[in-house]
Amino acid sequence: MYRPKGMIPAMPTPLNENESINFEGYEKLINHLIDGGVHCLLAGGSTGEYSMMSTDERKKLLNHAVKCANGRVPIMAGTSEHRLEETIELTKYAEDIGADCVLIITPYYMKTSESAIKNYYQKIAEATNIGIVIYHYPDATNVELSPEFINELSQIDGIVGVKNTTDQEHTCKVIALTKDNENFSVLTGFEHLILPTLAVGGDGATGIIHNLVPKEIVEMYELYTQQKDIDAALEINRRLLPLYDYVEAEPVPGPIKAGLELIGIEGGAVRAPLVPSSNELKSKMATTLKSLGYQVKYN
Repeated sequence: MYRPKGMIPAMPTPLNENESINFEGYEKLINHLIDGGVHCLLAGGSTGEYSMMSTDERKKLLNHAVKCANGRVPIMAGTSEHRLEETIELTKYAEDIGADCVLIITPYYMKTSESAIKNYYQKIAEATNIGIVIYHYPDATNVELSPEFINELSQIDGIVGVKNTTDQEHTCKVIALTKDNENFSVLTGFEHLILPTLAVGGDGATGIIHNLVPKEIVEMYELYTQQKDIDAALEINRRLLPLYDYVEAEPVPGPIKAGLELIGIEGGAVRAPLVPSSNELKSKMATTLKSLGYQVKYN
């Protein structure tokens, strides 16, 4: 099974003004990211506004991502649903169309137990034949999995990784506990923690900033992991720090969509009740992107 690693953008979904999916814009984004050298694409995740979409829309979006990528890079498909049966259905669909792995968030809203969460992932793994990445995001779900429990989940056949969107201490413990599991990746979901995660043996990052500056993010990753040029990697990280803040300074995905528009890539509208980026934030992003050498379209 495919085990994700490297720099993985959590792609936004370009929308037209009437909030329909802009598939032509989606193709341009995918090509921009592949040209930037990213190692995998996350389609239909939180940044992609999956929670605002019907199941039919989600299937069309995933299918379009797989077809457009056309094997050039692996596709990680967001297949989380509230009900187990619907999560299995969408995961099977992702498998059938040729996605390489899926990202599934922990059950949330209604409280449950560790044994029930384990059973949830086991049932999905048993019903499908595609690698499953656990999406652990306690700030959003109010469900926190201990490092020890994530290690336990990592031993389920079919579980290939975790997107650990939480603090660095927790991520360090997960890496330490799972380091001997060659079939399991630990990815951070926070831009500020990319280099710290790599430094302690993590496998990569699934993030928002990757969409805007893929070449810089990939270069930083390769400098650190392949060329072992830590100082050069740190310098790129230093230059990108303002953008790390900006893409989450206001509700996601407004800022990243605005940033893409600034560099000539369609980000489009957001779906209600989500909100677009403010002009003040756009101005800040424009200044930073100019300093990085980008030609910016902003009045």
